[in-house]
Amino acid sequence: MERAPDLHRLYVHGSGRRGADAWPHVRDSAARFLAFAPDTKIDDQVAALLDDVGGRRSLVFAHSIGAVPAVLAAQHVDLAGLVLIEPALYDIARGDAAIERHIAIVTEARALASSGDLRGFWAILRPLMFGGPFDSARWREESPLAERWATINLPWGHGVRERMLDGTPSLVVTGGWNDEYEAIAQVLADRGATHLVLPGHEHRPHDSGGFVHVVDDFVAALAS
Repeated sequence: MERAPDLHRLYVHGSGRRGADAWPHVRDSAARFLAFAPDTKIDDQVAALLDDVGGRRSLVFAHSIGAVPAVLAAQHVDLAGLVLIEPALYDIARGDAAIERHIAIVTEARALASSGDLRGFWAILRPLMFGGPFDSARWREESPLAERWATINLPWGHGVRERMLDGTPSLVVTGGWNDEYEAIAQVLADRGATHLVLPGHEHRPHDSGGFVHVVDDFVAALAS
């Protein structure tokens, strides 16, 4: 993925891999990859993003929950554009059946974790997030992952609103596999964002070979 010389590119990861590891197909030595510790609060992520952008003409890439600080930051700085990959902007699609189902399940699971029932939490969350039922034989192996998921930031409740992207050229890329992300993308498309579906890689459509080309087209449109 080539970088236009006058365009600062900043990459904001989701809840899994961090830093450059989250963007293995980016071949841009001048790109900036943010890497947040799992316990970094959303407000602190926004501050770090704004600090990195500074006064530079910037294109921000954000995956999954990384879209939350990216959109919140977009209120405070004039970005050249945003590329949102499967953005977990649940607040803008409240009322959608798939969105409400997801939030309800996670809320129930988190309540169990808060009460000290980490196994109960994982029995609910694991099928939702990773597929397959809870397996007690794998509990020792998976308990550290359960502990992490019981405390990471949730992608809703941060005051994100769809109007926050008004005036910012935005490309939304989804994988076409999950009704929640498609509902979120539709809300953004209704506000003027370009929405493209790259199937075959589920929650990581930026791993598709076609991702480079859709970004190149988006950047070319920004320059026109």
